[in-house]
Amino acid sequence: MLRGFRWQLIALVAAAVLFIVALVSRGTSTPSVPATPTPEVALSPQPTLQPTVTPNPGVLIQPEPVTGQIATFREGLIGTVRRLNPLLSNPAEHDITSLIFEGLTRNNQYGEPEPALAEDWVISSDGLEYVVTLRSDVLWQDGVPFTAADVDLTMRLLRAPDFPGDPELGAFWRTVEAEVLGDHLVRFRLTQPLGSFLDKLRIGILPAHALAGISAAQLASHPFNLSPIGTGPYQLEALSTNGDALAQVDLRAAPVYRQRLEGQSGYAVDRMQFAIFPTFDDALAALNNRDLDGLAAQDHHQRGTLLGAANPNQYNTHTAIESTLGVLIFNWQNDDARYFREQRVRLALETGIDRTSSIERHLLNRAVRADSPLWPGSWAYTADLKWPPNDLETARFLLETANLRLDAPAVEEATDSEAESTAEPTASPYLLSFSVLTPDDPALVNMLREVAVQWSQLNLNVTIEPENADVYQARLETGDFEMALVELSLGDSADPDVYAFWHQGQYPDGLNYSGVDDPTISEMLERARRDPSGINRDILYTEFQEDFVERAIAIPMYYPLFTYVTAIDVDGVQLGFIGSPADRFKSIQDWAITGG
Repeated sequence: MLRGFRWQLIALVAAAVLFIVALVSRGTSTPSVPATPTPEVALSPQPTLQPTVTPNPGVLIQPEPVTGQIATFREGLIGTVRRLNPLLSNPAEHDITSLIFEGLTRNNQYGEPEPALAEDWVISSDGLEYVVTLRSDVLWQDGVPFTAADVDLTMRLLRAPDFPGDPELGAFWRTVEAEVLGDHLVRFRLTQPLGSFLDKLRIGILPAHALAGISAAQLASHPFNLSPIGTGPYQLEALSTNGDALAQVDLRAAPVYRQRLEGQSGYAVDRMQFAIFPTFDDALAALNNRDLDGLAAQDHHQRGTLLGAANPNQYNTHTAIESTLGVLIFNWQNDDARYFREQRVRLALETGIDRTSSIERHLLNRAVRADSPLWPGSWAYTADLKWPPNDLETARFLLETANLRLDAPAVEEATDSEAESTAEPTASPYLLSFSVLTPDDPALVNMLREVAVQWSQLNLNVTIEPENADVYQARLETGDFEMALVELSLGDSADPDVYAFWHQGQYPDGLNYSGVDDPTISEMLERARRDPSGINRDILYTEFQEDFVERAIAIPMYYPLFTYVTAIDVDGVQLGFIGSPADRFKSIQDWAITGG
């Protein structure tokens, strides 16, 4: 009876067999997102770079095909780029790694810490413990989930005695204990309270699965440095070399970041192309040839050159205040200038100059007048401090009523011969005579010469002493000056902790070059740096700024300006608080290239 259906039965049996085989194959096949094998630890020196390197050949998360025009932004960097590792980066490298890697925290537009890879945190009442909850929705750029193991590995490398990076960075992290409490929970324990600790957590986190088993000593030569895997908005696409150094670094938008909530809109710039130049002049020539879409001045000395070279019909100029303070400091510890310990003398010098006119004439487009020992844009900055107006009569009165022989040494009884030789000392026609040490920068020297002319109206004899960088720094560190113009910078930090510059304990081995020994100022700074509460710190820093002005601890002169030029067809570039040059990329999500 079934004979007429034998072919149908055979087909049915064959289909059933194929179905069973398919089920078995599916259960044993390779997953669609396999784990990336752990790179082999490099025990030999860093390999010689090849002309073109395509990193991460096993990267699983690829960008979707681009159907339209690829938007590429070409940036010029000055310096040397050898590694793309956030724990080892120099300034040029940091500009690139800031787009590839993320820290547990980041800074908002006011320099305040906010969550990045961290979801939130709890701080103990004594300020010694920070329990940080990590985000559970973050993937590394190769598709592996981000966990507490990555934080643990990063902290272990930083704390290692043979950490090959910045010695001060390693020394700090060796004072911090990190303990994994869960897959997405980490506890940090400090040896003493530090209000700026959340700012320290901005350091880039490394992937444990790519660096498993590595020692700190091996980190500097590990292949990972040329094929980094981060969690940031851009990932490495290719490297080009010129000899032993990198000549170009190409980044592309990271697909895994675009899957996160904060990456689902914007990021119209698909590619970031960094060209590396040995000098600023080389980069400027490339800009003039329109081979670059963006270039930043490394310091305020290059600002004028960049402004003059950037054709306004081709480039837009973006300006922000650097977190650097140009300030005239008094040497409180120099016995030959002991009168600087007298508050009235310092107030007289502060009142006796017109800072605005001096800065506008000599630092136009390079700096703006400073009105605080802190930086505008910072959450702790007080904008309405009561500075004494420029008033020569008030300055003269202060000098006339000041104790100009403060702490004068006792005069020993002289012998007859000594008495004869010193019986008729030559009287100085000046009330005070002192010198001002300064870097040998023509604009700064001319500004100080104008200040000296203003002080001469108070019967003061002021000499300006320009020195080259090495001599200047040596004299500053040894206290070989009476007054000096210095530029104080917090480096990569956005926290307003200026303890190192003005606290008593930071002289003579710290950065308190002037030897300030004001107990009130020192106490405020100590309390502000220990308190983890942002509200309390804000109150303390306000009091610090007010007392700084009232006591004339030093004379703030100017804030250098940060200058960044971009091609006129690049929209959306906005500069906020500039804690480091890499902060120019904070608004990159909003950038768009409109040209054809």
